[in-house]
Amino acid sequence: MANARDIRRRIKSVKSTQQITKAMKMVAAAKMRRAQEAVSAARPYATKLTDVLGRVSSAAGGAVSHPLLEVREPKKTAYILITADRGLCGGFNANVIRRAAIELNDFDQPALVAVGRKGRDYFKRREAEIAAEYINLGENIQFSQAKEIAQFVIDKYTAGEFDQVYLVFSEFVNTLTQRPTTMKLLPIETPSGEEKEGEEAEKAKVSYMYEPTAEAVLGELLPKYVETSIFRALLEAKAGEQGARMTAMDSASNNAKDMINKLTLSLNRARQAAITKEISEIVGGSAAQE
Repeated sequence: MANARDIRRRIKSVKSTQQITKAMKMVAAAKMRRAQEAVSAARPYATKLTDVLGRVSSAAGGAVSHPLLEVREPKKTAYILITADRGLCGGFNANVIRRAAIELNDFDQPALVAVGRKGRDYFKRREAEIAAEYINLGENIQFSQAKEIAQFVIDKYTAGEFDQVYLVFSEFVNTLTQRPTTMKLLPIETPSGEEKEGEEAEKAKVSYMYEPTAEAVLGELLPKYVETSIFRALLEAKAGEQGARMTAMDSASNNAKDMINKLTLSLNRARQAAITKEISEIVGGSAAQE
């Protein structure tokens, strides 16, 4: 059994760690609330933009062509992988990286657009083709950051270097749940009006007057759809990261508390053993003198 001094040192060390994990939990909780508010604000806009894009493209019919709608033979596939820049967030990064690794195995020499240090480092060690990397985006995600990523993949797609682009990220469900999700980004697959029923189907059949042309309207909507999809994925991932970190730090704090209780029990036993030994030595010395 370890002596009392070693156990006291161990208890002091665990208490220091517990203070750090508690502080990290509170910081993550504050950041998660802000990130959750941003996700809640972005979701309705992204949903409505998708709805408008589906209606307009359905009303325009097949007469409108755009480079982002062009379907080609998938010779070169690219994946935008969104992970965190830091760890200490449980299985958040591991889950989305595992999802991306499974997806990448389905294609021959896929390209990777790594958003976040953890995903970049993982696939860089495995010598994957990294077409671009975006790290240190910060805690407050800006639309300009999503726009930069979107512009890169749009340029590559229109130039024919990418034939299809997928988005892999963690969708924020709640504090305890982050769902790894794969979304096809390019070519853009607009919702068909035929798939809708009732009132929605009637709305999709409404005739639209385009100013100046249907091509010009879709030319504005389609890139905006790509940018908004990436922006929403960044916000979802950031909220999920903070939620996972808060949960992980809470578990670490509870584990530290359990460890302190066990060490305190061991310390008491060690002290009791030392006292018993001293009493035995005193009694033994007294008996020897007699």
